[in-house]
Amino acid sequence: MQTTLKQSLSIQKRVIGALLMREIITRYGRNNIGFLWLFVEPLLVTVIIATVWSLRGSGHGGINIYAFMLTGYPLMMMWRQSSNLCIGAIGANQGLLFHRNIRVFDVFLARVLLEVMGATAALFLLFGIFYILNIIPAPVNAMYMVFAWGLMAWFALGLGMVLGVLAQMSEFFKRVWQAMSMVLMFASGVFYLVDSLPKAAQMIALKIPMVHGTEMMRHGYFGDLIRTYESIGYIVIVNLVLTLVGMVLIQRFRNGVSDR
Repeated sequence: MQTTLKQSLSIQKRVIGALLMREIITRYGRNNIGFLWLFVEPLLVTVIIATVWSLRGSGHGGINIYAFMLTGYPLMMMWRQSSNLCIGAIGANQGLLFHRNIRVFDVFLARVLLEVMGATAALFLLFGIFYILNIIPAPVNAMYMVFAWGLMAWFALGLGMVLGVLAQMSEFFKRVWQAMSMVLMFASGVFYLVDSLPKAAQMIALKIPMVHGTEMMRHGYFGDLIRTYESIGYIVIVNLVLTLVGMVLIQRFRNGVSDR
């Protein structure tokens, strides 16, 4: 008996919900400090770096340095943590994959959704605290920031699928990515504006997809106060490619498992 589209969506919703609850209990059920760290880490990094820059009298053209950090670091933390969590996701959920309604994609989606929800809550809380304390002003275009956040959440899922399957296939790749992710953390635009770089460095920076997401966030927050170089089309194309490659890798992995 074939299920209808409505029934399939209902099953999918229950599967993702169950996987989310499992991830929440596994990660936060016995150690609440893990959930608290979602808020503490970006807060500490923002305050420390912004304070150091303020004391040195350095910054980016006189813009609010606390807002500058808040529009970069939480975004980086979201896509980096989400993609890192997908590494090892297959191995940790191997037994669940024998259930007919649970697929590899569901495992990745649940992990990324949990991280995105946590990072989003942390972002709203931190912006709210800093705004109430009159440390930062209100954003110029909040909807553009939400759009940037959504695109980068999609990016995190696509990247996570690719990394998750490749890391399951190769232990060497897992170790390589650990080094690469550190480099990308600093190259993703968190600590600089593209406009502050020399022309040659700008061309290199704009090849990094995460830079465009960060530039979008800052454009939405600061408006015309700063010059940004984001390309929405570039992010969308990268996201589509990552999603397609991720789906192909997942299918090949499933076929390889079924052939054993």
